[in-house]
Amino acid sequence: MSDSQPIRAAVLTVSDRCARGEATDTSGPGLCHILRTRLNAVIVATRCLPDDLEALAACFVEWSRAEAGIDLVISTGGTGLAPRDVTPEAARRVLEREHSGLMELARLRCMSKTPRTFLSRGIAGTIGRTLILTLPGSVRGSSENLEALLDILPHAIETLRGEVQDDGRPDAAAVTGRVVRHER
Repeated sequence: MSDSQPIRAAVLTVSDRCARGEATDTSGPGLCHILRTRLNAVIVATRCLPDDLEALAACFVEWSRAEAGIDLVISTGGTGLAPRDVTPEAARRVLEREHSGLMELARLRCMSKTPRTFLSRGIAGTIGRTLILTLPGSVRGSSENLEALLDILPHAIETLRGEVQDDGRPDAAAVTGRVVRHER
C-alpha cells in the first residue's frame, strides 16, 4: 500500500476475565504491535468486552460505520468451543458479506505449527468497507493467525476502499481509481 493511506485498524479483545479486571490482556496489545510494525497500520481504537453477543455485535457495527473510517477490525477471543465463546455468532449477526476463505487460509497456513488451529471457529467478512477478522484468544493463536494473512490484507483493504482497478493484467488502465500493481 505504498501510495495509499495507512490501514486504520481497531482491535477488540473478547474476554470475561479481562473485562472484569481479573486478567491482563496480552493478545490485544500483541496484535496492535504486529499491525503497527508489519503493516504500518494506525490503531484508532481498542476495547475489551466480555463474551456477550449483543455487546460484541454492537461494537462491530459501531467500528464499521463510514464516519469511523476504520478499514480493519480484528477481534481476539471467543472463537473456541467453550459455552461462552460467541464471537463468531456476534459477527455473523451483523456481517453484510461473509468471507470464509480468509480464515480458512489462516488455519491452513497455521496447521503446520499446530493442528489446534482448527479448534478456532473464527470467521471473516465485511460491513460496508470494513473488513472484520475474528481470531483466537491466545497470544500465540491470534498472532499466528494474523501473521498468516499479512501478505494479502493490504490488497483486501485496497479493494474494499475501491482503490483496485487491476487484477494484475499488464495492460490494465484505471477507470474510476488507480491501478494497483503488486510485486510478485
